[in-house]
Amino acid sequence: MTEYVIADPVVASVAARAALDTPGVVRLEPGLRGLVTTWTRAARGRWQGLDPAPIEGVRVRSGEGGLAVEVDVVTSAFDQAAAVGRAVQRAVARGVAEQTGLTVDAVRVSIVDIELERR
Repeated sequence: MTEYVIADPVVASVAARAALDTPGVVRLEPGLRGLVTTWTRAARGRWQGLDPAPIEGVRVRSGEGGLAVEVDVVTSAFDQAAAVGRAVQRAVARGVAEQTGLTVDAVRVSIVDIELERR
């Protein structure tokens, strides 16, 4: 039997796309931890000659506790932030499952800003 491993950056890329496609999400925005991860990943990618998929604002943790995805979003002021957060949770869990076959055990959404931009 062949075993396939789907790397965390692939899951993060799928989660980022699902979050960005959610109505009310203006953009993903990494917090301080996310910036450090993004810089490290980008530097490693340049060193290896790779162009990594955009995953800023998304962190994936896989281990004994299952698969957890953390997403930092900026929402529109024209949408209720809590409703957008719940929609992002559903979209990310569904998107990752559909694209990778993996079950997401937890999706944590942090709303880092609210903008007066209509989406």
